[in-house]
Amino acid sequence: MDKRSSPQFLNRELSWLEFNARVLEEATDPAVPLLERLKFLAITSSNLDEFFMVRVGGLLQLLEQGKNIFDPAGLTTRQQLLQISRRTHKLVADQYGCLLQELDVLMKGAGIERVSASQFDPSQHGHLESIFTHEIYPVITPMAVKSASEFPRLPGLGVNLIVRLTPDKPTSRRHRYALIPVPRRLNRFVSLPAKGRHTYALVEEVILAFVHRIFPGEPVLECVPFRLTRNADMVAREDQAGDLLAQMREVLDARKRSACVRLEFSDRITKTTRLFLQQTLRVPDDFVYPVPGPLDLAAFASLASLPGFEEHKYVPWMPQPIPQIRPADSMFDVLARHDVLLHHPYESFEPIERFIEQAADDPDVLAIKQILYRTSANSRIVAALARAASKGKQVTVIVELKARFDEARNIDWAQALEQAGVNVIYGLARLKVHAKICIVVRREADGVRRYVHFGTGNYNEITAGLYSDISLMTSQEDYGADATTFFNTITGYSQPVRYRKIEAAPQGLRARVLELIESEMLRSQQGQKGHIMAKLNSLVDAEVIRALYQASQAGVQIQLNVRGICCLRPGVPKLSENITVTSIVDRFLEHARILYFRHGGDALIFISSADWMPRNLDRRVELLVPVEDATSREKLTAILKTSFSDTAAARLLQPDGHYSRAAPHGTTGALRSQQVFCDRAREAAREAQKAHYQSFEPQLPARPIQ
Repeated sequence: MDKRSSPQFLNRELSWLEFNARVLEEATDPAVPLLERLKFLAITSSNLDEFFMVRVGGLLQLLEQGKNIFDPAGLTTRQQLLQISRRTHKLVADQYGCLLQELDVLMKGAGIERVSASQFDPSQHGHLESIFTHEIYPVITPMAVKSASEFPRLPGLGVNLIVRLTPDKPTSRRHRYALIPVPRRLNRFVSLPAKGRHTYALVEEVILAFVHRIFPGEPVLECVPFRLTRNADMVAREDQAGDLLAQMREVLDARKRSACVRLEFSDRITKTTRLFLQQTLRVPDDFVYPVPGPLDLAAFASLASLPGFEEHKYVPWMPQPIPQIRPADSMFDVLARHDVLLHHPYESFEPIERFIEQAADDPDVLAIKQILYRTSANSRIVAALARAASKGKQVTVIVELKARFDEARNIDWAQALEQAGVNVIYGLARLKVHAKICIVVRREADGVRRYVHFGTGNYNEITAGLYSDISLMTSQEDYGADATTFFNTITGYSQPVRYRKIEAAPQGLRARVLELIESEMLRSQQGQKGHIMAKLNSLVDAEVIRALYQASQAGVQIQLNVRGICCLRPGVPKLSENITVTSIVDRFLEHARILYFRHGGDALIFISSADWMPRNLDRRVELLVPVEDATSREKLTAILKTSFSDTAAARLLQPDGHYSRAAPHGTTGALRSQQVFCDRAREAAREAQKAHYQSFEPQLPARPIQ
């Protein structure tokens, strides 16, 4: 069979769009609280923004370079772009159907109402005129555009207004245009006076209502909002000599000037103005999106967080403490006794913050080494690292400057840490450092001891409350030795070596995964039971998929929980009939990577920073960490089994690439895995609290020192 037309793989881009469609299903689900539905809608819009900037931008670059090549699913670059256009236009139509036909109506009934310029009553008009005069007009800057050559370099993803004015001369057919970029500093949602309700107007609607004030004496023929998306698929030229920090600044600047890959505008636009925008920005019809409602639905995430409407939000699930760690405990004492495995966000991220903060302040700590990929705006961890350096500890931090869309923040953190005395390394040439690891070296009575944290998520306190991740903390010598070797390998010029426990990409991780899959296949061929369970964000790598197909054909039972992209076709007779793929989309983003291989009954269980994608296995620094502590292994196995038992939020991937619910929507007694995890964490915390008060600890009188 011609590999170019092989049915063995699903297209990566279309698979990702199906994931976004599953997120949109949450926005249309009446069982989800109203403002949470709005938040899911905003997430789908933000996801599409990044998809166009990176994936569509990259495909368009290939076409410009004359590379109309086949992907593993047998589609050419041009065919992929055509199918992407068809699917995204349908998705966008569904987004606006959800907002305008459902959410707007329900929110109005709940006391949250959007009014447009044509709906302002006299009192609202007067209030908004005052806001326009004092807050908006002073900061906006209209720009005249007489020809396409004068069109300014507008930043991507911002909301703008295009104004069509009358021709210079009565006999001229050439219209004049002006642009009004809406400053990002302005609040997108302008509140209007309303007792007991939240009534608001979009800032672009306010400008539209008073646009005549900006062009006095000029008849305004048309004024409509538009938005463009620029290609962000750019990387630093690391093959060239030079400062990586400076090169990353050049990448950030280049994104502001890159080609337009998507053009959105109000469907009120006239054909004349549409053609002017489209021709000026050189956007083909396939990537032009007239929309019947507000642009930039991602901005509505802030509206979903309105105070005072708690009945329309999820009941909070607070992260719970785990029984093994009490509030006053030293993390070093805890980890000296046993390993700790945390399941975020059900279990608190605070022990990781405490671990690093205690390391910063402990006089016996000699060194801290850590990788920062994405951090929060006011990071306690970053502050602790800076404090540790100021106290004379040896602090080494790898800050990955190439973390997409966090480059600017990471540059700022890197420079701040350098100023505090931290030894900062700006990632590695040609590789992105994506591993999640922190090692603390401490002098103790019996010698130097190393304490290590491995994670599947970033050192980010904010996302730790929103993403489902795993943390493993240990002081076992083999892990400490491996962690030291790992850091020495990537911070120096040393060549990769064999580790005692872990595996790292891009050297040994791919080979180890393939070896583990092959081992299950061989055991199955020998008559043993073969079983693989894997929880991942994405499954794209063709070599790994082929290995899974071979294992399936040998009789290995393979259960995959893949949140997003999955290029494997499950359930195909004589190919993948022993493989099932589920995807869970619920209130928390599924982000953990957990692997289970039955291994003849003596299971091998791992956590990892890496998805099974070529970029993770071949072009990133990643970690695969075996979990050997019995309690932690049981916990991870239970997480996997519960995830595969989900019938409330899980969808099953079909051989044709579409997804269906694991059980009909609204099924009585359906199991919701995230609810189970929350309940387990709460119950464990309650039992620990009960045990604390049921133990007797005499308080002896203080005795004077003899």
